[in-house]
Amino acid sequence: MSAKKTATETLKRNKTKLIDVFCIDYPFILNKVQENKLVTSREYTNLKSINKEHVAGHVIELVDKIMNKGEETCQNFLELLQTDDIVETFPDLKSMKLHDVLLKPVQATSPCSDMVPEAKRLKKDEVYELKSEPVGLCLIINNENFHSLKQRRGTDKDAERLAKVFSWLGFKVLMSKDQTRDQMEQTLKVVASPLHEERQLQLLELGVQEWCDDCLSAPQQPVRHGDAFVCCILTHGSLSQVYGVDSQPLVIKEIKKHFVATKLPALTGKPKVFLIQACQLDKVFAAQRGVLPNDVEEDSATSIPEEADFLVAVSTVEGYASFRHVVDGSWFIQSVCEQLELHCPR
Repeated sequence: MSAKKTATETLKRNKTKLIDVFCIDYPFILNKVQENKLVTSREYTNLKSINKEHVAGHVIELVDKIMNKGEETCQNFLELLQTDDIVETFPDLKSMKLHDVLLKPVQATSPCSDMVPEAKRLKKDEVYELKSEPVGLCLIINNENFHSLKQRRGTDKDAERLAKVFSWLGFKVLMSKDQTRDQMEQTLKVVASPLHEERQLQLLELGVQEWCDDCLSAPQQPVRHGDAFVCCILTHGSLSQVYGVDSQPLVIKEIKKHFVATKLPALTGKPKVFLIQACQLDKVFAAQRGVLPNDVEEDSATSIPEEADFLVAVSTVEGYASFRHVVDGSWFIQSVCEQLELHCPR
């Protein structure tokens, strides 16, 4: 006996592809959704006027709105996608299986276990459980104004985007601005330790603030570790190191040493992710590259899983520059945030 997938499941399964397709002409699909009364006039106005920098952000809001309205609306939306004018505008819809059938009946006790090949299933002990509230801490170190190096214009755009995305993902977001090398290291040491009252005061002294309701302020509640930790460092850098605003280097490997399992029981066995937007360029070769557009500046992506439960993602490989738009922020950070918004469930 076969059973059709629900319309909601079909949309969820095809969400990423649909977002890519609708980015071609977002106003058209939005108008069609309104014409077919799948959203109210108020919802249409809100979807039309939301403040998103990239088209994908608008499309995500629309698809999420449809999915949150329930099975009947999802079914009507899928039927809309089969109409001639929609398919003509978005021809890639033809290759998508929006009305396929399960090969096996849905099992009440385990609705998706038969859909995943045995070899690809993750064992329970291979998956990080993120159950705490908040999910964890996200620390953003944002250096813009340097004593002797060039101002990092556009970095606030990256910091704000990261703060919004990780707040949306359930993290408590902390942020510091324009720290020296020693202040950066001290902040990392404090965060990489049990956060008792003395440590809370140290964070305040180091200028660390909490991102809440789209603005920065002193932490309203005690800072606590959760089931994950994310650290984002936005600054200038060179080979295997990042700079404080005093232009003094902090070696990336030294940053990680503060968080190894033997030193911090609070984060042992929990995922620790480091996103670093900085050049990894050997200064000897700095003059050997071509001319950049006026609105693009250098800063420097490779993923380097090392010690247990670590992932370090740097915006470029060693020996190369990283680039940042002076208004829109860096390509690396903006792309990371866009992918998190696309692929992470709310």
